[in-house]
Amino acid sequence: MINVGVIGTGFIGPAHIEALRRLGNVAVVAICDSSPQSARAHAQQLSVPHAYSDVASFLQHEELDVVHNCTPNHLHAEINRQVLLAGKHLFSEKPLCMTMAEADELVALAERTGVVHGVSFVYRQFAMVQQAASMLRQGEVGRIFSVQGSYLQDWMLEETDYNWRVEANRGGASRAMADIGSHWCDTIQFVTGRKIVEVMADLSIVWPTRRASVTGSSTFSAVQEGVRYEDKDVTTEDMGSVLCRFDDGSKGSFSVSQVAAGRKNRLFFEISGSAASVAWDQETPQQLWAGYRRQANAILSDDPILMNADVADRARFPGGHIEGWPDAFRNMMQQFYIAVAQGKPPERDKASFATFYEGAQVMSIVEAMLKSHQQQCWVRV
Repeated sequence: MINVGVIGTGFIGPAHIEALRRLGNVAVVAICDSSPQSARAHAQQLSVPHAYSDVASFLQHEELDVVHNCTPNHLHAEINRQVLLAGKHLFSEKPLCMTMAEADELVALAERTGVVHGVSFVYRQFAMVQQAASMLRQGEVGRIFSVQGSYLQDWMLEETDYNWRVEANRGGASRAMADIGSHWCDTIQFVTGRKIVEVMADLSIVWPTRRASVTGSSTFSAVQEGVRYEDKDVTTEDMGSVLCRFDDGSKGSFSVSQVAAGRKNRLFFEISGSAASVAWDQETPQQLWAGYRRQANAILSDDPILMNADVADRARFPGGHIEGWPDAFRNMMQQFYIAVAQGKPPERDKASFATFYEGAQVMSIVEAMLKSHQQQCWVRV
């Protein structure tokens, strides 16, 4: 068994634990949280035997092999640094850190320590996203002409929607682009095999001032009656549109919004090539649309016997059985732990999961988008 510890127990920490327990060869042995009371409560709730509230003590837990960093954004850099210096394999939630200087430091430190490192870009692990990538690799789409897409949510639609991600000192200088736009960029770069090298971005804040609950509120929480609010200035974007250029000369555009009413988690892309087009929507994840000029369009499903042989194992059940985000999350963990079992990171650009290299590169795209918006011009990544 591979012994794993998880730091952070908000929405995403338990999601990591659930996925890890589905692998079969991983034991979650310790949790670390912000206070002893919270750590003990979550350890009991999640049936984890050991609880810590100090990262240094947590890292000294006997026979701890891997650490998952599931803390808020502003804590990522320092905790990732501590884990790497302790020589533990490390899987970090995105963003990897808050600044490019920190990203460069963490990449260098990961290389020096030789540990397996991963970043939680999950959407590339959906079966039909893998199928789309396979189709492009095998030439079924032809030469890429253009890419379009969006990532739309509505959880920040109302003036009273507020949590730590809004605050630049805790979530980062970018919100919508860093939080979900980063996922779109990683997904499209994975599917196309091309890197975004230049961007032109136009960002927008729809609520310059938001009303925050004085008692605090959770992400995705339900509306509560009788809540008292205080005004908070907002400096992070709610939405934005981006033109982009890829390293092969192809071009694209995408929109990102956390204020799109009715859209809960709609990551969408469409890739137009010289032979065909493919399109995928995360809210109908088991379908991949393929479009043609001289034959009927098709809707492909994630039935393993219908998928390309090199990616058929990403659909784990027979056709017609529902698979979604938790299954993609499991796929991501499985690919990471194959490398952990081998005891060394895969070669750069050959990993089947997103590594610190991809985490840093996507951060550089987000940084370029912010700079582009501020300067109102094209910016190189």
